[in-house]
Amino acid sequence: MALIRPQHDFEPGPLNRCQVCGSSDLDLVIDLGHQPLCDSLLSRDQLVQPETTYPLRLMRCTDCGLVQIDYVVAGQVVYHRSYPYRTGITKELSDHHHRLSVDVVRRHNTPVDSLVVDIGSNDGTLLKGFQRQGMRVLGIEPTDIAKFAREAGIETIQAFFDEEIARQVVESHGQAKLITATNVFAHMASLGAVLRAVEKLLAPDGLFVIENHYLGDIISNVQYDTAYHEHLRTYSIQSLIRLFSFYDMSVVDAQRVASYGGSIRIFVARGGNLPMSRGLTDLLAEEIGAGLYKSETYVAFRKNVSKHKADLLKLAITAAEQGKRFVGNSCPGRCSTLLNYVGIDRELMPYIAEQPTSLKLGLYLPGKHIPVVENSVLVEEQPDYVVLLAWHYWQTILAGLRARGVRSKFILPLPEVQVIEN
Repeated sequence: MALIRPQHDFEPGPLNRCQVCGSSDLDLVIDLGHQPLCDSLLSRDQLVQPETTYPLRLMRCTDCGLVQIDYVVAGQVVYHRSYPYRTGITKELSDHHHRLSVDVVRRHNTPVDSLVVDIGSNDGTLLKGFQRQGMRVLGIEPTDIAKFAREAGIETIQAFFDEEIARQVVESHGQAKLITATNVFAHMASLGAVLRAVEKLLAPDGLFVIENHYLGDIISNVQYDTAYHEHLRTYSIQSLIRLFSFYDMSVVDAQRVASYGGSIRIFVARGGNLPMSRGLTDLLAEEIGAGLYKSETYVAFRKNVSKHKADLLKLAITAAEQGKRFVGNSCPGRCSTLLNYVGIDRELMPYIAEQPTSLKLGLYLPGKHIPVVENSVLVEEQPDYVVLLAWHYWQTILAGLRARGVRSKFILPLPEVQVIEN
């Protein structure tokens, strides 16, 4: 029997209680100021119009350990129809999703022709991996990115996932053996509606697989750039176990993975109080050993963030004073938080270079209005410094740019500011 659960559906606006356990005992981790929505890039015409910003503060629940932001922006505003993010154009992500699909099918011993549903399926990259293994696949994606999945032969419902969508899918396709939610489960303000929908859609012997940024990696690597309005929650193992205790589901296994600078992959089964794997209990012990539930850990994190801000801004200002070109490469959502918080604008960073398939080309970074341009400019211009804003993939990106003849010095902004000359 699940516990009496707190309200898990959150209205837009300030939030003064824990999104998992409902506790009002929240401590400030860091205040990143008022910031725009990170993936609401601007057109040239919008540069002369008012721009909306929202509070961006990280808070920690001293009861269950969840770290969350304390302001909710409506999902329809955050995930607007022209949302510019695509998974499949980044090779590292595409490869990761393929490995994920193979691992999950093997782990679950999923029979061929089973139904796999991906929540927030984007362009269908993950589902392609399941499809290649003989599964029936269905995506649920609210933005116009759904068209890319359909063009690739992935059946996709363009909608936000909720109980009504789950009912329709069960009627038309049956229950799902696997439900996946990669880099989306921390994003939903309607968390309760999503979990009630999962309960309806998941087969009795099914598995719900979640992958998101992991609190342990964020703290150890000073990843404050993962805080933005899409990321309502940053989970630890303990907080996820607490969350599913309110439903007829149990966290049964977990593993750490390298994607996005450090993520956690969680396996959830139907039924309450099910046995935990050795890997899961080991991770719980690691969290305690790492001090994830001690206030001094977050005091140190805040000091590290302040030092990083000063170091990166000083490097940008020094470059400008010396007449050197200081530019960005890659425009992930997280770079909006970083550049807006540090205070680097288009005078210090004249452009951000992106790959030619990016949907962000020709647009401007929210807040700081830095233009996003095609990355061939790096070969043509050979700027003095290139900041690798997708620093979590820095080795692959650097190797690719060097192979194209970019001779610039590269800057890693995180976990600490580092200049790479070779």
